[in-house]
Amino acid sequence: MATPLEMPSPGVTVEECLLLKWAKRKGDRVAAGELIAEIETDKATFEITAPVAGTVLETFFQEGDLVPVYAYICVLGETGESVEEFRPRRPAPAVAEASAAAPAAPREPSLPAPAAAAWSPRARRFAEEHGIDASGVTGSGPGGRVLEADVRRACDAPPSAPVRLSGVRQRIARRMRESLSASAQYTLSSSADAAGLLALRARIKAARRLRDLPDINIHEMVIFCAVRALEQMPALNAELIDGKLYQRARIHIAFACDTPRGLLAPVVKDSQKLTLAELALKVKELTQQAVEGTISPDDLTGATFTVSNLGHLGIESFTPILNPPQVALLGVNSIQVRPVRREGRIEFVDRIGLSLTVDHQVIDGAPGARFLEIVRQQIENIEASCDAQVDGH
Repeated sequence: MATPLEMPSPGVTVEECLLLKWAKRKGDRVAAGELIAEIETDKATFEITAPVAGTVLETFFQEGDLVPVYAYICVLGETGESVEEFRPRRPAPAVAEASAAAPAAPREPSLPAPAAAAWSPRARRFAEEHGIDASGVTGSGPGGRVLEADVRRACDAPPSAPVRLSGVRQRIARRMRESLSASAQYTLSSSADAAGLLALRARIKAARRLRDLPDINIHEMVIFCAVRALEQMPALNAELIDGKLYQRARIHIAFACDTPRGLLAPVVKDSQKLTLAELALKVKELTQQAVEGTISPDDLTGATFTVSNLGHLGIESFTPILNPPQVALLGVNSIQVRPVRREGRIEFVDRIGLSLTVDHQVIDGAPGARFLEIVRQQIENIEASCDAQVDGH
């Protein structure tokens, strides 16, 4: 019995994918689980494998085609079986009606020449995010399609003229303006004693030599502390949508991630259920997928709270901007040696900076300050709270 293969949907927001490469051609034999084709969205590359063994009876699209999700792309079966019931129906060409008085208005392209249809999704995304005027880019893909590598080469070339902001950059700018104009944002700055973080980090590095334990870093520890703080003060784990506040019971925490394709914010779903080690493994997994371009679009949506860490870049303080409809965002700064008065003496201690941006429409200053204090307490007591996880008790 002939078996059709669909173009899968890599995420709820994806409507079409680029058929990047056929690994098998018409007439080839394939085994169950063997690679059939590679596809691409604007964020990642995916593989399509054979659900059953058989022969590739027919392929319905060419390399470089943009294919709607759920459309049949090929059929597996045995020689002689019919594929006609699975063949995509092509729309009939419209009959042109002569009308000298009312000529059709030209359609404005969504990208500079070459036309948007001749661009791979990731090439289009890269060009828009980096504001590249790519009208002179020559595509090296199938049929002259412009690939991400082509646009990257154009990006690296010396600019001959000022670059106009791309559509994506304009939308980002508009969202940032709307975020600031539609909310009453304020930022609270504080710091926490980082001795516990550094001590736990040292213990984890030592324990890894004796048993299987993730290499948990400071960034992942602070995310864990933010989750624990949200459990104690769920008012900040909320979204403001159309003037209504929705407090979420599940904590879907996002973290900023710098990638070759720009800044992404992977989301750890139901992070309140995870131990420190489990959370660290998930953060590492999502980070690797984001950097490699294989992350699912569903793993980039649905966040209820965000942590943005610029501390590893030496930033001592910054003002995070909210990502609506979220009502709070925690910025993490670098660890600096600070003077602290203790029992009449000045001691120099390691302290990690924290910057909390909150929407004053729903969270007043005092609750925001209390949440930041809870985060500080979680950080300063993380060594004791995670003893069992590190020591394996």
